[in-house]
Amino acid sequence: MKKLFTTLSVIFSTVMFSQVIIGNATGSAANKTSVLLEFPEGQSKGIILPYTRSLPSSPTEGTLLLDASANTAARIKYYNGSWIDLSGQDADISSALSNQPTSAQVSEESNAKVIIGSNSSSANGVLVLESQTKAMLLPAAETTDEIPNPSPGMIVFIRKNGAKRLAVFNGSKWSYWMADI
Repeated sequence: MKKLFTTLSVIFSTVMFSQVIIGNATGSAANKTSVLLEFPEGQSKGIILPYTRSLPSSPTEGTLLLDASANTAARIKYYNGSWIDLSGQDADISSALSNQPTSAQVSEESNAKVIIGSNSSSANGVLVLESQTKAMLLPAAETTDEIPNPSPGMIVFIRKNGAKRLAVFNGSKWSYWMADI
């Protein structure tokens, strides 16, 4: 019976391309037709980007990561044809890296990835959101002060009226990005 349930669950999940909500059953978007991945309101949490000790040689556009190639000069970076620094400042994340396994300690499957929105994707990444019509709704907070102990590599959307922007934490300081609209 257990094998049947597991098999049916796998088949059902591969057939259905639904929205994923992490943290509760309702999420935060009122209209969910264009949302692929979302997080609940009022959690004062963000997403922690993967730490990389060396930048990928052929990254997919849209890649976000915490560049820990120099653990005393870590920066959040975004790839859009070339690497763009989102931090604007260095951070010493030596203590955070001491809790992370090295490649010598862990065998890593280079092609392993989680794909949401499709059965397959040519994009390389740990978490790949694959959709032509849907996007991720970032975790949100009124201010970064609501996040008492941010981890290096954390990103969150600031939803405060008049100050809506993306906030990234490199392990030392928050940096803020706002679209020119």
